[in-house]
Amino acid sequence: MSRLFRESRRDSSSSNGSSAVAAASSAGGGGGLPSPFPDLGVPLSAADLREAAYEVLVASSRTTGGKPLTYIPQAASAAGGGGGGPASPASASSLSSANTSSPSLQRSLTSAAASKMKKALGLRSSASSKGGSPGSGGVGAKGAPPRRPATVGELMRVQMRVSEHADARIRRGLLRIAASQLGRRAESMVLPLEFLQQFKASDIPDPQEYEAWQSRNLKLLEAGLLVHPLVPLNKSDVSAQRLRQIIRGAYDRPLETGKNSESMQVLRSAVMSLAGRSDDGTSDGCHWADGFPLNLHLYQMLVEACFDNDDGTVVDEIDEVMELLKKTWGILGINQMLHNLCFAWALFNHFVMSGQVDIELLSAAENQLAEVAKDAKTTKDPNYSKVLSSTLSSIMGWTEKRLLAYHETFNTSNIESMQGIVSIGVSAARVLVEDISHEYRRRRKEETDVARSRIETYIRSSLRTAFAQRMEEADSKRSSRNPTPVLSILATDIGDLAIKEKNLYSPILKTWHPLASGVAVATLHSCFGNELKQFIAGLTELTPDTVQVLKAADKLEKDLVNIAVEDSVDSDDGGKSLIREMPPYEAENAIANLVKVWIKERIDRLKGWVDRTLKQETWNPAANRENIAPSCVEMLRMVGETLDAFFQLPIPMHPVLLPDLMFGLDRSLQLYVSKAKSGCGTRNSFMPQLPPLTRCEVGSNLLFKKKEKPQNPQYRGSQNGTTNGADPLALPQLCVRLNTLQFMRGELENLEKKIKTGLRNVESAQADVTDGLDIKFELCQTACQEGIQQLCETTAYKVTFYDLGHVLWDILYIGDIASSRVEILLRELDPILETISGMVHNKVRNRAITALMKATFDGFLLVLLAGGPLRAFTRQDSQIIEDDFKALKDLFLADGDGLPEELVDKASSQVKNILPLLRTDSESLIDRFKRMMAESNRSAAKNRLPLPPTTGHWSPNEPNTVLRVLCYRYDETATKFLKKTYNLPKKI
Repeated sequence: MSRLFRESRRDSSSSNGSSAVAAASSAGGGGGLPSPFPDLGVPLSAADLREAAYEVLVASSRTTGGKPLTYIPQAASAAGGGGGGPASPASASSLSSANTSSPSLQRSLTSAAASKMKKALGLRSSASSKGGSPGSGGVGAKGAPPRRPATVGELMRVQMRVSEHADARIRRGLLRIAASQLGRRAESMVLPLEFLQQFKASDIPDPQEYEAWQSRNLKLLEAGLLVHPLVPLNKSDVSAQRLRQIIRGAYDRPLETGKNSESMQVLRSAVMSLAGRSDDGTSDGCHWADGFPLNLHLYQMLVEACFDNDDGTVVDEIDEVMELLKKTWGILGINQMLHNLCFAWALFNHFVMSGQVDIELLSAAENQLAEVAKDAKTTKDPNYSKVLSSTLSSIMGWTEKRLLAYHETFNTSNIESMQGIVSIGVSAARVLVEDISHEYRRRRKEETDVARSRIETYIRSSLRTAFAQRMEEADSKRSSRNPTPVLSILATDIGDLAIKEKNLYSPILKTWHPLASGVAVATLHSCFGNELKQFIAGLTELTPDTVQVLKAADKLEKDLVNIAVEDSVDSDDGGKSLIREMPPYEAENAIANLVKVWIKERIDRLKGWVDRTLKQETWNPAANRENIAPSCVEMLRMVGETLDAFFQLPIPMHPVLLPDLMFGLDRSLQLYVSKAKSGCGTRNSFMPQLPPLTRCEVGSNLLFKKKEKPQNPQYRGSQNGTTNGADPLALPQLCVRLNTLQFMRGELENLEKKIKTGLRNVESAQADVTDGLDIKFELCQTACQEGIQQLCETTAYKVTFYDLGHVLWDILYIGDIASSRVEILLRELDPILETISGMVHNKVRNRAITALMKATFDGFLLVLLAGGPLRAFTRQDSQIIEDDFKALKDLFLADGDGLPEELVDKASSQVKNILPLLRTDSESLIDRFKRMMAESNRSAAKNRLPLPPTTGHWSPNEPNTVLRVLCYRYDETATKFLKKTYNLPKKI
């Protein structure tokens, strides 16, 4: 016996009452929950507790009348009893005596199809009686078929796994106790003490069995009176010290038991002294098994008898079994509230042990837990609250482990159990928070919706877990055969997950949280948003993978938001709080930003190409048949390729981003045009500086001596400075520039058509996609128009004043007028006109010739009004000059094949207005000049005419023009006037 005690003590840390109850709960089924009750601190096994609980059951069920308890088990032969030999066969009279003397235990079992308790719990009764007894304890002779227990007592024995041998000993002991203490109630007896006094070592022949039996009873006394007494002990309690010494002494030397042993008398004295104590000092009960948690461990063993040993279902005879259990309440200190709690935990535990497939047990546990919730609101018993807290925490811990990742726990095959599990988890949480939590009681209850809060926690936790799993799966799906970006795969999976959540789980969770779907998709939105944010932060360029991810993210976001909106239509705020929880991914903005970077890179590349290429462009007319620059063809090709690449981008917002691209391309083309005309100068670049005013030397037959060289006007040199054959400002090169700008201008229209076609073909195209879009290269169009105009003028004035300058200044009207007429100029102009007509595009040809005509007229007029001191004209020369000018006009009219007559007339109007001044006599010119000067200089001093400024706008009504006619008049009157008025010299 001492050996057994030592081994038990050595294993007490791991084999205490808590693990014993857990072992008893899980016997015959799957793994159950850990016991919610505190450890006993005494090494009592599950078998020890079951046998002790059975003793309490039988003792509490015995009659209190005068008839003896003579129950004999229903077996072919009774098991060996206290005398050591086999019992005699049971007789009909003795069985009858047993049935009548203990009606509670001996009541015959009937069909329980109409069980009130099962109906209350929502359980169905068996369709027919079981074919055999529950469990394995009731097996008869070897090879005999299992038999059904005939009485409640037999059912309880089998359910509690008590052997017939042990049952016989217990009943024999109770008969002896009843005989010695006739009429005494079980509540007033210390059963372990009474059994120790009724049996001695000789009554149990097997020494090991006797030691184990004695050890169990002493441990029960230790647990009930020393470790967990109902009434707390004083440290100086003599009886407690004595009892500890007796139990400790039994470790080394077995205790001598039996009625008359001295050791038993000492033990009885100590035990009864401790068991008889009460809070109020008066009690006829014996408090040896009603202290927490020993009574709960014992009662839980009794509650386990409500469940079939084979399949874990509630027995059909539950009503009769419950009647028996209630009889033990007096001994164990159990009340209805504790019973409800223990039974609720047992129902739920057996559901767990069933592998979570017995939905009836789950439903019963849910109904029973509703009773526990009612009880929790009506009591403030601290002991009950502790047990309630530990029990519900055990249940809630199991449910939350599954509900915090319900996507892993539940699927279409077991989804029906989710409703009950959620209900139980929420109910447990409510009781724990609302009825036990002191912090909660100090606050206003309406501030916290426990159920909604728990459901939201389950949803968010489960969805985050599911999201993490989908991320791993998405990563594993991508391979060399499937190059789809991970986030694209993930977005698709999350979309499927959201649909599954909405259809499978949310209908259940909506019972407690009306926005279950919304919370779920908001959580998924946040999880994916975190990944997307990191992805976007690392983007540097637009790639097909990038666009695929961002488009998938945009689609996912729209799907999630739609679910949230649908779910929150009837909510108080219309779902605004949920939508606020879903900040936009800005996927389209991210795509737009990347496209803008893409556009900038290509525009910058294009501009760099323009800068490099036009520095090397020679404007060679032999480069192609069209007489256009190869760089222009290449430039337009690159622009077209950029547009093609843009429309091939797999993005959903081509119309939105097109203006950015068009503006960049427009600026690049404008840059090309600007470079193409830069360096060519303007008309003013080739206009000569006018020589100083002089007067003619009258009286000499020759206007100048042979040895004198003409004094030509000074020129503003070409900005390019080259005059060799590679001159980029030579006439052919200038014609190529003109053609290039005209060619580009025409191609811009083709590009605009290309853009409209591209827009209609993109995936985001709509019927009116081009409506409202200003698809024009306005900057380049304007630059081309201005450039063509500038190049026409530049070409004309460069040809007139630079290429033909020697004719104008060195030949025309130098010396004898009749011998230096305009024919030489016409001969020089003719090949120039042929060059322009043959090279320049027909759409700008007339503009170029018109500009040349105007420049020629300006040069002709400049010879007459600013030709220098070597030129002098008489009134008679006017007719020659008029004839020459007519010939010059005829050159451009070309007998009707040239420019339109009205255009020529308009261009020649200025010269035509000036020519009459050449026929006017000098006196009239002087009078006219004085009159105009007087009108324009009213404040000037009399007899003093200021020199009129040179404006360059020649007109017969402009003083400087009239003055210049006088300066070149070979006439004494004119010379004297100029000498007297302005003292003009005769030569420069």
